[in-house]
Amino acid sequence: MGVNLLLDTHALLWWLADDPKLSAAARHTIADAGNHVFVSSASAWEISTKHRTGKLPQTGDLIERFASYLRKERFEPLPISIEHSLKAGILPGPHRDPFDRMLIAQATLQNLHVITIDPVFSDYGVPVIW
Repeated sequence: MGVNLLLDTHALLWWLADDPKLSAAARHTIADAGNHVFVSSASAWEISTKHRTGKLPQTGDLIERFASYLRKERFEPLPISIEHSLKAGILPGPHRDPFDRMLIAQATLQNLHVITIDPVFSDYGVPVIW
């Protein structure tokens, strides 16, 4: 039986761009057909926000065809629920990034391993693959 995964936003972008910054372990785990890969609505929000502010200018096509990119990769969208929102809001600690807080909440509540280079996820007890 496979592992249920949640891609951090940078991992999604690096996967789609075939960027060598994505670790070999992350690449192998995402590519394993036995694993179930989720992409949070928070990542769509983060990408579109950063595109609007000029931090991700190259993501225009991704924003326009986000759902088709997910289907092509066989990634499942993970909507943000009220339960996720409440959990993200009450997470302890000083970490202020709302996108990370949402991914941490979703991973915790849905029992997902997160594909990320960001050490903050481990600080919250979320299983990380990198």
